[in-house]
Parts: sequence; C-alpha cells; structure tokens
Amino acid sequence: MKEALLMAAQLMAVSARTAPKAAGKDFVEIKIIEGEDIKKLAEEMREYGKTTGKANFDRDGKNVEDSDVVLLISLKDAKPLGLNCGACGYPECSKLPPAAEGPEFKGPVCAWRLMDLGIAMGSAVKTASILNVDNRIMYRIGVLARKMGLIEGEVVVGIPLSATGKNIYFDRK
Repeated sequence: MKEALLMAAQLMAVSARTAPKAAGKDFVEIKIIEGEDIKKLAEEMREYGKTTGKANFDRDGKNVEDSDVVLLISLKDAKPLGLNCGACGYPECSKLPPAAEGPEFKGPVCAWRLMDLGIAMGSAVKTASILNVDNRIMYRIGVLARKMGLIEGEVVVGIPLSATGKNIYFDRK
C-alpha cells in the first residue's frame, strides 16, 4: 500500500501545483515525507502538545504516526497581490509589514495568497478523494513540520495519507 500512497501523494502534489493562483504567481511549496521523518514529526507533535498545553497535538501526532505518507504544503515568501483590498487588515498592500514570527506561523500574510494555499490544499485532497485515499488537512502537522525545518514557509499545513479498512482521521478519540 505504501507505494500506492506515495504515488497518490505525488498526484496530489501535481494538483496542488497546478491549482489556480491569484495573478498567476505561485508561492506554494510542496514536499512529501515518509519513514523516519514521519516518526520524528509524530514525536515532536506529541511533545509540543505536552509542553504548550495545547489540545489535540497528541491525537493528531498518533494519526501521523499511523500514516505511511504525509504531504506538506506551505506558502513561502508570498508577496501581496496588490489590490489594496484591506483583507489582511492593512489599508494598502504597501503598508503590510514583513511577516514576523508568531507562536506557530509567520504573519501577516496577504489574504489572497492564503486563499491560494487553501485552493492548493483543496485540489490536493480532491485528488486523494478521487483515488479513495483516506486523508485529512491538519494545521497541527504544519506547526511542527515548519518548526522542524521539514519545509519552509510562513504558513504550513499537512495532509496525512492512509489506506486501511476504516478512515483513521475521523471518529477519533
């Protein structure tokens, strides 16, 4: 099954890469991890939950540990679109300060670039769905993948993949 899941992750990466991006500018990064990287990620997620007292890092860490492959998607060095729409909280794109390190991600980030990330994620999981691969978009994976340097970017999400008789990412304790 692992080979099939790796192939699915590659096809998901293609879907994320080719997803529409605002003004045709691509700031999305994609990486597939497996093996030892998954084990380390799961351990770090559980430890982070304990250290910070944040809920469900242990639960999601267990999901990661039980996954064969994880697709990471990030937004890296995203430049504002230039619409001066204010969706980021600033009246003009030129007033948007450089992204500063927050507790888990960097920000602020242009809202339209965040939508690009969302569309890339949606395209990736659509492909997983077509292939009948169990998956779930998880922000908690992104927090630790970023802290560990598994992928660069201001905002990171992870999509673990599994192929078992029951979807391990739902009906969780």
